[in-house]
Formats: sequence, C-alpha cells, structure tokens
Amino acid sequence: MKRSHWPVGVMFVLPLILSVFGHAQLDKIVIPAGTPEDQALTTISNEQDTQKKVAMYQDFLQKYAANPAAAAYGNWQLSQTYQTAGDLQKALECGDKALAGSPHNLDILVTLVGIAQQMKDDAKTFDYAVKGGELYNSIGKQPKPEGMSDSEFAGRIKDEQETAKSSDEFLETAAFNAIVGEADAKKRMAYIERFTPAFPNSRFQEQIASYAMMSLSDLKDTSRLIAYAEKTLATDPNNLPALLLLAGTYADDPKPGSIAKAVTYSQKAIAAAKADAPDADRTRKVSAGAAHSTLGYAYMKQDKTAAAIPELKSAVALLKGLDDQQYAIALYRLGFAYAKLNRTTEAREVLQEAVKISGPVQQPAQDLLAKVNAARAKGK
Repeated sequence: MKRSHWPVGVMFVLPLILSVFGHAQLDKIVIPAGTPEDQALTTISNEQDTQKKVAMYQDFLQKYAANPAAAAYGNWQLSQTYQTAGDLQKALECGDKALAGSPHNLDILVTLVGIAQQMKDDAKTFDYAVKGGELYNSIGKQPKPEGMSDSEFAGRIKDEQETAKSSDEFLETAAFNAIVGEADAKKRMAYIERFTPAFPNSRFQEQIASYAMMSLSDLKDTSRLIAYAEKTLATDPNNLPALLLLAGTYADDPKPGSIAKAVTYSQKAIAAAKADAPDADRTRKVSAGAAHSTLGYAYMKQDKTAAAIPELKSAVALLKGLDDQQYAIALYRLGFAYAKLNRTTEAREVLQEAVKISGPVQQPAQDLLAKVNAARAKGK
C-alpha cells in the first residue's frame, strides 16, 4: 500500500533528500507500498482502540526513527490520534515534530491550525496559518525545470495551486479570525503586517484594511495611519473605512491644510456611500452619516458654521436608530453649531436628545446644554 498525502513535492527515500527541497516546493510524504513501514502503518490504522494505537505509533517511531518519511508521517498520524483523544498538548508536540521532518507540508500545517484552534491559542493558530499561506504562495515562485516547456510548467503550477487551494483558504480564514480576536492593537497590527504578504489578494482584504486602520488609530500612530489609508485608496478609491478615517484624522490635525483635506475626504466618502440608493444597507448609511458629521465639524473649524448645519442635520437623520454613538456625536456637533449662531432654542432641542444617550458624548452634551440653558435664561 503506497501512502502519500498531497500537496506534494518529492518521495522520501534517503535522509539526504530532506535537505535538498527547493524553497518553493511543497512536501509530499510517500511510504512505498509493501515496505515494512507500510505494513506496520496498515496494522496501526486497523486498530480501533485509541490507547493501543498511540502505543503502536510510538513503537513505530522508535523502530523507524532513521527513516525521515516514516518519522514525519508517524508523528503526523500520532498527532491526529492525540487530537481525537482530546490530548491537545501532545497532539501539538507531535504535529511540530512532523512539521520539523516535513517543513513544507501544507497538510501538516492544516492539522496544526486545527489543534491550535481547539486549544484557543490564537498566536499559534496565526503562526501556523501564515506559514501555510507562505507555502501556498511559493508554488507560483518555483523555477521551471530544465527541459520543460512553458505551457507544461504553467499547467503544473496551476494544478498544484488548485490542489492546495482549499487548504490555503482554510488557513486564510484561520489567520483572519485570529486578527479579529486580538484585542491588543499592537499585536493585531503585527498580525496584519504578516497576513498581507502571506495572503495577497485576500478575500478579507477590505476587512483587513479596516482592522489595520483601527489598530493604528488606537495606537495613535497618525503618520502610519495616513500612509496605510492612502495606500488602501490607491487600489480602492471608494474604500469607506479609509475615507472616513482620513477625514476624521485630518479634521483633528492642527497642521495647515489638514481641514481642507478633511473636507475633501468627507465629501468623497459621502459620494462613495450612496446612502440614497435603493440598495443602500446599514453600513453605507452609517458611513454616509459619519461623513456628513465630519464634514460639518470641518466646516465649523473653518468658521463656516452656517454651512455646517445642513451637513450635521443630514448626519442626524441618517444615523438615528442605526448607530447611537455616532448619532450622539452628530447631535452634539449640531447643538454646538446652533449655539454658536445663538440659535439657542434649536440647540437646546438637539442637546436634550444627545444627553439621553450613554457614552463619551453624554457629559460634554450635558455641559453644553447647561450653557445653552443659561444663555436662554439670560436672553429672556
């Protein structure tokens, strides 16, 4: 019985072969049919008792330790046996040994990702997944063998990529979920910087860009945030998270010319969101509302308060019932704009709505409402 598991690159015959893999070639573990190793593995696979199977694999590994293919395959199977039995730590240890023996084996990495996920170890999950993504990318980078035609080589590359595609997609999803689950902004950004080259043209490209910009915003790394957002827009000019983050960042940036940039990016976000379109979903409406809010805020910083009010009213209308915190921000800004123009009755109405919403804007809204009430009383 010939044992092999794709994706593959070479048959293990001599220990020396392990050291001569091309950097872009995926490993295949092959146990030639009819050999003592193959016969022993057949006997083990027929064993139904888990504890006996574990002991048999351990004996196998000891007996065939000098055979790299047998050792890698045996450790891989023992890893999965331990995983089934619920001993995840031993499963991970054996999986690591298997990977050390067959370092370019995508299927072993898939197994290790599954074990790490069961252990709820996002760091290991991410590390194994990225290694797998890098391996998958290496398929298209391998040199063409001498004597092979271009069309034949292209066909072989395509076949290898198609064979490994489902594994790569599983690894990509696992790595993405690790990013989503990471609460520390610095670690999350470090993950993203490894994810992007490991999974180019990812299905999660837009979400990854959002998490990157959120992380850089949390880290208050304005220069990297702007650079990342502008890089994102270079390939995706209508990327709403990038447009909104640039608008908000520039609106609070004291440097000359920043407010004008905030206006420009806010207007672009409003146009890209198309909140009035029949197919506009919640995300697009909230994005448009936030963009109108930032645009109104920017106009106020330019002392264009009268122009700010229609934008802020549009923001309030779009955000009501969809995003309480963004709604509260828009209400506060609208109340501030009305107060600045001494339209105290209108200011009081919107601020009374804002103070009902728990969150970071509630206290500033209460303070501003108190000032507006005092001004109204004095005016009377």
